[in-house]
Amino acid sequence: MELFYDYLGSKVHFSFSSNEFNQEAKHVIVICYKEGQWLLTKHKKRGLEFPGGKLEEGECIEAAAKREVYEETGALIKELHWVAQYEVFEKNKSFCKAVYFAQIDQLIKKVDYLETDGPFFVTESQIEERRQEMFSYIMKDLVMDLCLKHVKEQLLSQNV
Repeated sequence: MELFYDYLGSKVHFSFSSNEFNQEAKHVIVICYKEGQWLLTKHKKRGLEFPGGKLEEGECIEAAAKREVYEETGALIKELHWVAQYEVFEKNKSFCKAVYFAQIDQLIKKVDYLETDGPFFVTESQIEERRQEMFSYIMKDLVMDLCLKHVKEQLLSQNV
């Protein structure tokens, strides 16, 4: 388990192991990939980021991951893989997020992408430049550095 501070200054505990923390993940981020490109969504306030969000009541984390990807991008997931989890400690509360990697099967054009402007594909070089202003603060954290490195070394290299 690693301890560090995120882009906004909150303390973060990070782990590649599941069930490492005292609380269950109620939030999810899905690192999406399709045919050599990364699939992001453009959040109307935060900017470009991987799809994600909160679990709905009675929903399991994997179902939330698939639902959030579809709602925010119109993408259907071919394969979903566990990556990591992290716990964020803000002033008076804490929460836990699970991170998944998804190979995207297809993209369906939607009329409404909820709080986002829909799908946005970026190349490998663009994902490496994710500290630019157009990207969400979520993309600028050490969490994303660790998760992307793991995805590239452990999952993409094995063609999962």
